[in-house]
Amino acid sequence: MPYDAVKPDVRPACPHFSSGPTAKRPGFSLQQLDSTAFGRSHRSALAKAKLKQAIERTKDILGLPDGYRVAIVPASDTGAVEMCMWSMLGCRGTDIFAWESFGKDWVTDAVNELQLPDCNIHTGDYGVLPEFDKARDDADIVFTWNGTTSGVRVPNADWIKPNPDRVVICDATSAVFAQDIEWEKLDVVTYSWQKVLGGEAAHGMLILSPNAVARLEGYKPARPLPKLFRMTKGGKLNEALFEGATINTPSMLATEDYLKALDWAEEIGGYQALKARSDQSLDILTKWEAETDWVEFLCPDAEVRSNTGVTFKIAHPQVAKMDEGAQRDFVKRMMKRLEAEDACFDAAAYAKAPPGLRIWCGATVEPSDVAKLTPWLDWAFAQELAAI
Repeated sequence: MPYDAVKPDVRPACPHFSSGPTAKRPGFSLQQLDSTAFGRSHRSALAKAKLKQAIERTKDILGLPDGYRVAIVPASDTGAVEMCMWSMLGCRGTDIFAWESFGKDWVTDAVNELQLPDCNIHTGDYGVLPEFDKARDDADIVFTWNGTTSGVRVPNADWIKPNPDRVVICDATSAVFAQDIEWEKLDVVTYSWQKVLGGEAAHGMLILSPNAVARLEGYKPARPLPKLFRMTKGGKLNEALFEGATINTPSMLATEDYLKALDWAEEIGGYQALKARSDQSLDILTKWEAETDWVEFLCPDAEVRSNTGVTFKIAHPQVAKMDEGAQRDFVKRMMKRLEAEDACFDAAAYAKAPPGLRIWCGATVEPSDVAKLTPWLDWAFAQELAAI
């Protein structure tokens, strides 16, 4: 790349490359939303029907196995993961696999808060996966399918051996609708609306297998559970949660937006079409990285590289030799230039990850906009390098 790069004259139509909340779907407008449920009780027949519709259509588009249940829960993906960890873990050993910031949050929960007595922690550095072959066949498992902040995803679930006596909890918030999920290997899967479908924040989606339901009904942890974590009544699953009732008040506006996002997903061809859009964007960035000497993928292994949160480190020697703080400042200045040009918003690396770039390529991002972005990244880098 020439470091005197000329400023591009074509901008991405949508410069939103944040990893959450993410870009709205193409063609989005508030006028598209049906407002009939706005201002109504979420327990009214109308609102509950909307919530149940969101649940049932999610099952259909994702192709969930028979018997899997779906609920809308509080506090986004984080709330969905924590309510299951607090409700299900502790009756047997637990293996936790973490290789980025959110996976490490579940380690903190397990070790410091739940203080699980038989808990093995397996970690990997940013950009690489932990050693999954260390998973015990009889232990509960907690892991993220896709590392939103690290740009690394699991390639498959071959390492998970079937065992009906244990539960496998998977945080899949930046993978669902964009990557192939092996549902039959997982008992709890969580995600949030503001990731691949570009919905609004605050709501979590919880998917439970029959095995997870059996754990909830057969195990009562000694610890107290806050109301927001309770999924059973009288020792039985609270089925109302999986029929459109919610633990606390949901946003009907956000629900309507999620329904419209599902409409869009179906219109373009369903889950496979959503995944193809993310794959195409990753292909564009892969070609750019191969032709560009100032960046490298944070994840060196293409087989496990994420197609949603795509991460890079700065490879140019003048920047790479800087300390971490100076590198972060360099990237911040790049982002400031790009934002001033309305060319790219919010694409700096996550604060706890190594300094660099994190470009969201979920399905709502147009691959053509990713192609238009890369010359702007080259230009911003050249400007900042010249200023050193």
